[in-house]
Amino acid sequence: MDTSINSARFNMVQQQIRPWNVADNRVLSIMADIPREQFVPAAYCGLAYADMEIPIGEGQTMLAPRIVAHMLQALDLRTDDKVFEIGTGTGYVTACLSHLGGHVVGMEIHACLAEQARTALPALKQRRLEVRVGDGLKGPAEGHPFDVIAVTGSLPDAAALGTLEGQLTPGGRLFAVVGEEPVMEALLVTRITDRDFRRQSLFETCVPALEKAPEPERFVF
Repeated sequence: MDTSINSARFNMVQQQIRPWNVADNRVLSIMADIPREQFVPAAYCGLAYADMEIPIGEGQTMLAPRIVAHMLQALDLRTDDKVFEIGTGTGYVTACLSHLGGHVVGMEIHACLAEQARTALPALKQRRLEVRVGDGLKGPAEGHPFDVIAVTGSLPDAAALGTLEGQLTPGGRLFAVVGEEPVMEALLVTRITDRDFRRQSLFETCVPALEKAPEPERFVF
């Protein structure tokens, strides 16, 4: 057992995640247990638990741990939830969602990253998940509606939320980061009824946009 890795994982939880108002013991426990280094390219293995976005290839990055933790806490996953994840990457967030929720469908636009996720995830003995190749924003996705939707890249245009909101069950929750640099807003959307949704602002942040996410219309003067 690599004590330095265990120490780095412990410090990630205690020094990055807890101080950022994440108090859900289930989330803290999962992130203390899941070996994040298994989902990071070898060249960045030493930075697996750093407070940063890590390149994973194909121009994509892995979200910083504190953003993942806040997402998981906000979504308040239950063991019977059906979960849709957009932007699976190498599968780290997928693993976290699977440990906390029910069946997870991960969608990744790059086939090579999806294959990396399919290789890494079985080692955690999670059977309630599948990884598909495709554009998760071209919905509705097969298997909808979902109890939880997690978007791991930002959406420059808030209008993109409409298609995703429509794929939620009543009481379903959606996490997404919306906006453009320099400031974006992390939102939790809850479906109240067939037509009513509650949007709650969680925090300001800045993360890379989801590939092929629609851009807002630009005014030309």
